[in-house]
Amino acid sequence: MSSPHSHIPPVPVRERAACMCVHGESCSTFAPGHALHLIQTRLVSATPSEWVDAIVESVDAASVTLRTVADASLVEVWNGDGAGAQLLPGAPVALHERYHVLAVGARWFNVLLG
Repeated sequence: MSSPHSHIPPVPVRERAACMCVHGESCSTFAPGHALHLIQTRLVSATPSEWVDAIVESVDAASVTLRTVADASLVEVWNGDGAGAQLLPGAPVALHERYHVLAVGARWFNVLLG
């Protein structure tokens, strides 16, 4: 004779994981706006014609507002990995909108497009 199997339901997770950039450390996730993933780097390198030149309009702690050179449209991006600290208004940058990458000189940042 076997005993009936009692099903114990899973306990719901109530806390959300937070990236370490929230605590002032390096990003610990590859979500948009956080650390740049190797695959993103490779995809951006494989599609060089999709870069858009832009000028920095304004900068605050983590948000950057850009004005594209081609059509003067405004684009807001967010980055938790320090892109805002690298920029001043009037600085030239390049944006790869398809793969969410902002180039500041030779440094690339994963950005969340707003």
